[in-house]
Amino acid sequence: MIYCLHMAQLDIDLPVAFIQEGDQVIAYTPALDISTFGRTEDEAKARFGELVQIFMKDLIESDTVDAVLSELGRPRDAQN
Repeated sequence: MIYCLHMAQLDIDLPVAFIQEGDQVIAYTPALDISTFGRTEDEAKARFGELVQIFMKDLIESDTVDAVLSELGRPRDAQN
């Protein structure tokens, strides 16, 4: 599954794996190396969306977007 995030001027498509583990569903993206869970896939998806928004907001507020995303393997834009 690809999760699309649209924040202000930031559009991101993230690969997300939903994994059933016992009575929980784990949502994980290797692109950001973050995960969360829910009782259902819909709940995990909603929590994942919240997590990504918080993660990106923190990166923007701390002015570490390029550094962290580069560390995670995203190449810098050719324009920067």
